[in-house]
Amino acid sequence: MALRIADGTAWTDVLARAVTATPEAFDPAADDGTTTLRNLVEGGWQSVGAPAPVRTPVDNTVLVNIPRLDATAARTAVLAAAAEHREWAATPLTERKARVNAALDALTEHRDLLALLLVWEIGKPWRLACADVDRALDGVRWYVEEIDRMLADGREALPGPVSNIASWNYPMSVLVHAELVQLLAGNAVIAKTPSQGGAVCLTVAHALMRRAGLPATLVSGSGEELSEVLVRAPEIGAVAFVGGRSNGGKVAAALLDSDKRHFIEQEGLNAWGIWEFSQWDLLAAHLKKGFEYGKQRCTAYPRFVVQRDLVDAFLDMYLPVVRSVRFGHPLAVGADWTAGDPLPELDFGPLISGAKADELRRKVDEAVRGGAVPLYRGKLDGAPFLDGQDTSAYVAPSVLLAPPGRSRLMHAEPFGPVDTIVVVDTTDELLAAMNASNGALVASLACDDEELAGKLAVDLQAFKVGINKPRSRGDRAEPFGGRGASWKGAFVGGDLLVHAVTVGGEGRLYGNFPDYSSYPTT
Repeated sequence: MALRIADGTAWTDVLARAVTATPEAFDPAADDGTTTLRNLVEGGWQSVGAPAPVRTPVDNTVLVNIPRLDATAARTAVLAAAAEHREWAATPLTERKARVNAALDALTEHRDLLALLLVWEIGKPWRLACADVDRALDGVRWYVEEIDRMLADGREALPGPVSNIASWNYPMSVLVHAELVQLLAGNAVIAKTPSQGGAVCLTVAHALMRRAGLPATLVSGSGEELSEVLVRAPEIGAVAFVGGRSNGGKVAAALLDSDKRHFIEQEGLNAWGIWEFSQWDLLAAHLKKGFEYGKQRCTAYPRFVVQRDLVDAFLDMYLPVVRSVRFGHPLAVGADWTAGDPLPELDFGPLISGAKADELRRKVDEAVRGGAVPLYRGKLDGAPFLDGQDTSAYVAPSVLLAPPGRSRLMHAEPFGPVDTIVVVDTTDELLAAMNASNGALVASLACDDEELAGKLAVDLQAFKVGINKPRSRGDRAEPFGGRGASWKGAFVGGDLLVHAVTVGGEGRLYGNFPDYSSYPTT
């Protein structure tokens, strides 16, 4: 049966809604119909920067043009944000809360639009796109209720605005959420749109934030061009980075000769360890959910370290889970679909780009040529796609047993639906294999003896360790950070997110510092 895009969800319809909702953030459409975004700089939306097309991973068509600023224009934007910061830091907390609440109300009104933009821009299925928006809004509402307590010990805003550089995978629940909390704490904010996706969603969100009177700046441009300004400019009070180890390492290196606040989240190879375990139905439910968004998230689990005596039972449970994963065009429906019917219930859509998909396929092929055993390699055949659709960004799940030590999949996070399995005979081997990436954000142990699991967990180089359950970034009161090379700087989440962007108060700033006990809090 031929499929079609659900009524009202075509990109032309979604973009028209975005322009109608926030016309100030868009240039008029060109003669060829292409729309160009504006940059939010110097207190308003401006048509500055060199336009460059951005494509959707859903079908590889051009969505909009993004105007890329150069370093000089970014420097001007930082100076203007610093001036706004001084005024905002002196604004009473009651007024800051009122404006953040106004922004939350506006974002809530346009929740479905923001979610549809995420579907097209980064390929999230509808359910997961809605969850990204809802998690941001619900999380900030919690901080609005708690911020008085968090600032009660005399904490004040930083000397300058917070610069936010985040990856494309969670524009709302990571980037916008962090910005709104930073604003609550008295800081103006600057955000760089991710190069690979999310720019339109972030543009609409920031337009609504700006209307509410929040001092937010949003700039587009290459990381290489803007990093020097957004990281090292003396007016910047703190740098928040979410991304890979390569770019994160460059940001950390740029801050070596400064005492600037920073929180740099980088990837790690998060692992499940399976040892003396029998509760397979419980684990199956966790692993199916783990494939959401094609494992394109920092807390995904792409590595399973399995006790040799349990390999057969593990595979009996695990391989049916992998085969049941649903992926395809996130908005493709049958001819009988009508408005009000649910949108496709998928586990994931495309990867973020065709280039990323090609890279992941090459990593799988390299590992197999090096000796890995392909236990499962899914196909795109039969997945819900439109006739003639470009599917270059889609990758079916793969499972490899025993990736070779020289394989890129052995030590690094694939950031896609590719799992690797390592077989071990002792608990020492279990721990070594789970610690393969020199630090991770999360890890989990599946073990019937929870006391034994707790003892093993002490030696896992992960910030959060789950016993018979996965761990995630967390919400609200739960802190978040990383061990080893997966994180640099201050920890965030709960009170720590506010502590990271304020000075004063009692106690030290918690995080991964060479000597965090002496890291200045003022």
